[in-house]
Amino acid sequence: MEPVTLPIYNLEGQEIDRLTLDASVFDGRINQAAIYQVLNSFLSCQRRGLASTKGRGEVSGGGRKPWKQKGTGRARHGSSRSPIWRHGGVTFGPQPRDFSYEVNKKIKQAALKSGLNAKVKENNLTVVEEFKVERPKVKDAVGILSSLKLSSGRRAKKNSILILLDKVEKNTRLALRNISFLNFNLAKDTHAYEVVLAQKILITKNGLKQLVERIKR
Repeated sequence: MEPVTLPIYNLEGQEIDRLTLDASVFDGRINQAAIYQVLNSFLSCQRRGLASTKGRGEVSGGGRKPWKQKGTGRARHGSSRSPIWRHGGVTFGPQPRDFSYEVNKKIKQAALKSGLNAKVKENNLTVVEEFKVERPKVKDAVGILSSLKLSSGRRAKKNSILILLDKVEKNTRLALRNISFLNFNLAKDTHAYEVVLAQKILITKNGLKQLVERIKR
């Protein structure tokens, strides 16, 4: 496969250079099975597993036999906290549990590579020389995204844009944190779930370099 090149933009949306992507990472392959495993693992780890029910031995009351065994004409019962009674215990109900499970490092790397390759194929990966907001203003950050043709408007889907940075300065963090349609992270810390979830990705040149080095390790 021929090496893929992408334009590098400045914050005004002007192309200032071109970047040849590392062929060992951006090889055009999309491993759907790896993506499926990693996304399921990530979502399973988010489950808290706190659902809990009480069995007949844990429900308060029911220590006395409701009525005598014989002679009443009614069915025999030993406790008013039996599961067939109202306010009784629950049979085989949910208990607190851990839903999380791990996948190995190679599968995680394959899923992340596949997500990035998918974004390149869809022309949804934009590279900028650097991303820096001088003032902690949402208006300034949205203006930069508009110049790069990435602004999604007020009705945009949550986290539809992912910004991956090589470093996060204070003003940049303050300007980005309240924009509902985007998420931001350090490129070296990103994972397959947020890459796949995002519709478009904006990444800095140095951030892309850090990310490639991490995947190749």
